[in-house]
Amino acid sequence: QNYPNPILFISRLIIQTTTMTMTPYLLALLSLIVSSQAFLTTQSAFVHVASPTSSSSSSSSSALSMAIDESMMSRLDNIRRSFMALTERLGDPDVIADSNLLMKVMKDRSESEQVVNTYEEYKRLEEELEGARELFQDAGDDADLREMAREEIKSIEPQMEALEEQIKVLLLPKDPNDDRNIMLEIRAGTGGSEANIFAGDLLDVYRKYITTQGWQATIIDESSGDDGGFKNVVLEVKGDMVYSRMKWEAGVHRVQRVPATESQGRVHTSTATVAIMPECDEVDVNIDPKDLEISTMRSGGAGGQNVNKVETAVDLLHKPTGIRIKCTQERSQLKNKELAMKMLMSKLYDIENEKREMEERARRGSQVGSGGRSEKIRTYNWKDSRCSDHRLGQNYPLAQFLGGEIAPMHDEMIAKDQEEKLKQLSEEQAAV
Repeated sequence: QNYPNPILFISRLIIQTTTMTMTPYLLALLSLIVSSQAFLTTQSAFVHVASPTSSSSSSSSSALSMAIDESMMSRLDNIRRSFMALTERLGDPDVIADSNLLMKVMKDRSESEQVVNTYEEYKRLEEELEGARELFQDAGDDADLREMAREEIKSIEPQMEALEEQIKVLLLPKDPNDDRNIMLEIRAGTGGSEANIFAGDLLDVYRKYITTQGWQATIIDESSGDDGGFKNVVLEVKGDMVYSRMKWEAGVHRVQRVPATESQGRVHTSTATVAIMPECDEVDVNIDPKDLEISTMRSGGAGGQNVNKVETAVDLLHKPTGIRIKCTQERSQLKNKELAMKMLMSKLYDIENEKREMEERARRGSQVGSGGRSEKIRTYNWKDSRCSDHRLGQNYPLAQFLGGEIAPMHDEMIAKDQEEKLKQLSEEQAAV
């Protein structure tokens, strides 16, 4: 029960009992265990990978021992200790009594849980590998046991290599905004009425995607187009790790198609700009009241006498940046003012965040894309039913995008970003 691998455990018993007679029963039992080795290994493995073609175990094991250096091992041990301490705090009556503190402890624990689980699986395999090597050395002239130990080594090593790569990815610096909710702004660009309609199409796509992710979305500002769609629309999106996925949608989206208003059947090119702004609060952004100019007006439209006769709408101007926000969604002036301030803070935070990201990407020569509003990220071609992502250099079925199935694009972007970060980390380590 205490030995991590039953195959090695029984094999050791056989070696240690050299005076025992190998009865037919024992031979049959050993044969059964060996034949089930592949099944046990597959079931216990955290990550399944193919066995290496090379039969040499000494060179690969030497590489394994150098893959995770002492500094990384020390960092992983510290993370594990912190994780265990946070786990113990979940049983603390003082923590349980404070809902906010309990949520914080649970959040901090969840952030390191995957790292700890992967590291513990790595340590478990490390013990098995050491046991297999000892078995190989102790087997002496027993060819069958030596071969069994060799096969065990060949099975463990690629699993450890896969875990090492996974650990490296998990230890990469995290975007501090990844777990934030967002303000999603879609603004029609060049193309007139067709650009407005395209902005509405993008809104429909994002709504479908938001639903599949289990998030919640609320329109907090909108300006409808004359022929349909939107000149501008802003959504508040709440959920788990919203920014980590939606940030890859920021930039210029271009569409090539025959508009419904086109009588000659000519293909037009129109654009819409998507901005993804992480939500923030007063702690993240400090706004001087002297920099604000606030006025009120009647909202107009549907909503009864309160909307049409009382000045519930708010027009907010941030004088240093020239950002103007008009908020008419709520039925009270106070709520519209709060909403306008929330949008302003997100916009200001997004400006500073974009500056930092541009500097970081320039420093490491990123090819993933700036994520800036002026960057053309995709082209949607209706004639060829094709969606082209210019950052990835890949084409996707247009129907897939229109159906809200944009998760595969996000997965590719995340993988590419991680690849670049790993490359940068490798270069920095090599330079030391």
